[in-house]
Amino acid sequence: MILLLDAMGTVVAEPFVDAVPAFFGTSLADLVPQLSYETWCAFECGDIDEDAFRRRFFRDGRDYDHAGLVATLRDAYRYVRGMEELLADLAAAGVDMHILSNYPPWYRMIEDKLRVSRYAAWSFVSCDTGLRKPDPEAFRYACRHLGASPADCVFVDDRADNCAAARDVGLRAIQFEGARALRASLAALPERPLAGA
Repeated sequence: MILLLDAMGTVVAEPFVDAVPAFFGTSLADLVPQLSYETWCAFECGDIDEDAFRRRFFRDGRDYDHAGLVATLRDAYRYVRGMEELLADLAAAGVDMHILSNYPPWYRMIEDKLRVSRYAAWSFVSCDTGLRKPDPEAFRYACRHLGASPADCVFVDDRADNCAAARDVGLRAIQFEGARALRASLAALPERPLAGA
């Protein structure tokens, strides 16, 4: 079994839920309509660099403290409760784990702070592969790269649409609802990667 893990909202707490709106002095609900979703997707796919992202982050092109935003993100990155312990147990059990995530090059800040690669390789980050979930090719690419069939892979993500897309390609998928629930779901798999959990 190969475990493919989403990063944000699954392994790492998502700063855009609370820290980023607080940085801009607003709520998430008020902030989101002001941002360019297309720009974020382009940055995640590696189609634009960080300077272009900065200039197009807000739909109206307003300037903002980009260095402050990046510092806020860096400070806010932390493991989702219980996930570091779960990853450590999986690694100790010899489970092959890889990150399959939509994220820009900022994932390197996460690695610098949390050292996720002790447990899972940053193998399939969208800014490096050019592929974003739920594009089926994001999952097919990972399987090809690993030399594995989709049925050999278990994908974990907090988003239902990404899990559905993975299942459509033939992967087994678990929607993330917390470390405890994930531990139980993994322990129940036929391969029993966490036997006795």
